[in-house]
Amino acid sequence: MIDVPLSVLDLAPVARDVSATEALRATTELARRTEELGYRRFWVAEHHNMPSIASSAPSVLIAHLAAATSTIRVGSGGVMLPNHAPLVVAEQFGTLEALHPGRIDLGIGRAPGTDQRTALALRRTTAGLSAENFPQELGDLIGYFEGDDERIVAVPGRGNEPAIWLLGSSGFSAQLAGLLGLPFSFAHHFSSANTVPALELYRANFRPSRWLSEPYAKVAVNAICADTDERARYLSGPASLAFLKLRKGTPEPLVTPEEAAAYPYTDQERAFAEDRFTDQAVGSPETVRRQLTDLLARTGANELMLTTMVYDIAERTRSFELIAEKVAAGLV
Repeated sequence: MIDVPLSVLDLAPVARDVSATEALRATTELARRTEELGYRRFWVAEHHNMPSIASSAPSVLIAHLAAATSTIRVGSGGVMLPNHAPLVVAEQFGTLEALHPGRIDLGIGRAPGTDQRTALALRRTTAGLSAENFPQELGDLIGYFEGDDERIVAVPGRGNEPAIWLLGSSGFSAQLAGLLGLPFSFAHHFSSANTVPALELYRANFRPSRWLSEPYAKVAVNAICADTDERARYLSGPASLAFLKLRKGTPEPLVTPEEAAAYPYTDQERAFAEDRFTDQAVGSPETVRRQLTDLLARTGANELMLTTMVYDIAERTRSFELIAEKVAAGLV
């Protein structure tokens, strides 16, 4: 039984010698299994030009995942709005909501989520690519769902509004989410130092709205659970190395844990890689319960979203099973 709502953020990770077909099949099976385990949501993230991630087209993948499941909420964590025309997003997610009423979440981010050259290739214009345009474009998107402009009607879209969330890793989106009265999801999994300050800004600026009467904050956290602390740390190696390679400008698919352990890190690189899982949740069920309980106490989060980047889908699934079966009931 899961008391504190737990959800899943998946990137359809692509391992070395694994095809995109296999990666997406694994994500589909994980969505089905986490639904059985009682997780509340299954979100996929938009990333581009990254060999280790196959979730580059969230709306397409969400349609498939929603059709492959029946009760779990499915959504984007998130759609990076600077990459897309708001009307297109409204039509895509209006279609998803019309097909799967009451099960679709539209998580929106204000950063491109990729390099500027790739972002420009996505939208083929510099208009709207600046994060400063985000509030206006977000307003346009919401307006299409509400039918504000009778000259341009999103069909589907108007009358088929999914649950809208703002995502963030700093204070800007936190304040905006509060001012608009939207639920807010913070990216603790890659910006842990900003988590508490951003949530304080969100709550301080919150105004009741048609969506919420009081703040609702979700925190995304790296979570790798195994039978022992040592095994969990070993399984975290490929994700740490992939993050290092990404920051060095040489992204590549996930390698095996054995390859990650054998990688010749410099002292500086090792410190950077190990910092990836600082203040996250990696270890045995007992360790992960303590880490998640501490995170809940510090943040006051209403919900936790777990993201698990490991090489093998069986190990990825097992992590979610252990957390549902041995961790969740002890979270308060």
